[in-house]
Amino acid sequence: MKELLIDVTQDFEGERIDKYLSRLVTDSSRSAIQKLIESGSVKVNGSQVSKNYKVSADDEILMLQGELKTLDAEPENIPLDIVYEDSDLLVVNKPRGMVVHPAPGNYSGTLVNALLYHCKDSLSGINGVLRPGIVHRIDKDTSGLLIVAKNDKAHIGLAEQIKEHSFTREYNAVVCGHLKEYEGTVCAPIGRNPKDRKKMCVTENNSKNAVTHYKVINEYEGYSHISLRLETGRTHQIRVHMAYIGHPVAGDFVYGNDKKSAYLNGQCLHAIKIGFVHPITNDYLEFNSELPDYFKEFLNRLKSTV
Repeated sequence: MKELLIDVTQDFEGERIDKYLSRLVTDSSRSAIQKLIESGSVKVNGSQVSKNYKVSADDEILMLQGELKTLDAEPENIPLDIVYEDSDLLVVNKPRGMVVHPAPGNYSGTLVNALLYHCKDSLSGINGVLRPGIVHRIDKDTSGLLIVAKNDKAHIGLAEQIKEHSFTREYNAVVCGHLKEYEGTVCAPIGRNPKDRKKMCVTENNSKNAVTHYKVINEYEGYSHISLRLETGRTHQIRVHMAYIGHPVAGDFVYGNDKKSAYLNGQCLHAIKIGFVHPITNDYLEFNSELPDYFKEFLNRLKSTV
């Protein structure tokens, strides 16, 4: 028997454990997974659970495996836009449309697949075989900067800064409408949407504190170009907060319904700046990214209507 350790990601919070594990284990039916659970071969956070247990983000699942074949991330020769790299970490400019790590429905073509090809064995292993080196994430349709750790020491140091909210993380977005104030702060707790477990919402129930600062850069007919600075880093934070105050991100049909920006096929949101203390050298590093083509083209379209 071999032990398989799995960390649950927020994307699948609220899903039954038998269904979740059947996504990750190939060559095995859901009923076979259920028998493993019933036999005590699966434990969550050290305790045995039933087959209808619903997983939570950051649950640690220990699974005793026999001949089960499990999902591994494979190296793929995918070009990377590397902004900075040294022996401990790298900063990548992720394109819009790229998933950060493999998950059900996206087993290839992810940033992790590209990183495994580029870095070979030089990636931290703290987050397991499906998320090597991944310290933080940005959504599939959000472009921009993120940091990757090459070893566990760097990973721990970066994760601690994220926990303490000491990272500099700035975004640019185009949002619907005109904000009442040119500069402001949204302070509203974010948790899982009880009516749709795949979405987040502002709620007091099972939520975490979330703070987003915004500033208007320019206004156009029906839209505003804004900069945003994250004080916390909750799942979908900017998208949820902007929708909460009545100004959803253009192109975001999960939290908005602006038909005029539907052609964008995803939110107009870009991680433009990231700053942090290097976990090994203790030097402060800060990097900027140009607005990508899709973002600039949308702005040009808006400018033409003024």
